[in-house]
Amino acid sequence: MKKDFLSLLDLEAGELEELFLLTDALKTDVTRRPLAGRSVAMIFQKPSLRTRVSFEVGVFQLGGHPIFLSQEGVGIGVREKASDMAELLSRMTAMIVARLFDHSLLTELANRATVPVVNALTDLSHPCQILADAYTMRQHGKWKPGVKVVFVGDGNNVVNSWLELAMLYPLHFVLAAPKGYEPNEEILRQARKQGVSTIEIIEDPNAAVKNADVLYTDVWTSMGQEAESEKRKKDFAGYQVNARLLAQAKPDCAVMHCLPAHRGEEITNDVIEGSQSIVFDEAENRLHVQKAVMAKLLESVD
Repeated sequence: MKKDFLSLLDLEAGELEELFLLTDALKTDVTRRPLAGRSVAMIFQKPSLRTRVSFEVGVFQLGGHPIFLSQEGVGIGVREKASDMAELLSRMTAMIVARLFDHSLLTELANRATVPVVNALTDLSHPCQILADAYTMRQHGKWKPGVKVVFVGDGNNVVNSWLELAMLYPLHFVLAAPKGYEPNEEILRQARKQGVSTIEIIEDPNAAVKNADVLYTDVWTSMGQEAESEKRKKDFAGYQVNARLLAQAKPDCAVMHCLPAHRGEEITNDVIEGSQSIVFDEAENRLHVQKAVMAKLLESVD
């Protein structure tokens, strides 16, 4: 029976380390080619740099052929129903990777598809990013039970996926955000109910970063929110990750950002380029972790 990767909750807690070990192996072993002779459909409603390049290169390195399908070209949910696309692509390709706005389109694809479907980002969640983040923390010796991760900024899809990770692995996760920018209520409720991790949401970023092992941020205005840009800049004034804020965390605190960064807004240039930044390791690891995800999903149908 085919498996999908729509959220981190599609994994069991024990599968995290399995995926990381597979990622380690695939980084060095270029002979594994589970996609040899097969293609992967990549549906992209949203523009992308890291997601597109990491998946296209990853599919190629696994021996397959990536097929990029833009919104202009296929019009998912507009020109053609997601379920119809899923039926067709399941007959021609080995996997579907989708980067969409509306999460319901992703679930519609997965419900009809007979091949694995991968969430490459929706407005609700970004599981591939958070897997790469966790792997990068492990690479830098930060992946330990109780690690304090402080996210300064909007409670967006990235935060939602951090909360899902917090249901699988014991974290101390803190979101520092102004009122009105909290994460998805249901995901937050589930994460607190599970009780695996300590979860805090507070307004004061200075209080939040005390004893932080990891300091994380993202853009204040995501794709599709451009009309709110000026309001968000005002609301997030004081939430910039800069040298002063970083100095209040642990001396060896790692800085992370899922990119793209608006330097001078949510993060300063000196911090993202500084010695504590692991931002570009984080970006590179998208490639390696996603290769492991795709290889693992193929086992469910082979």
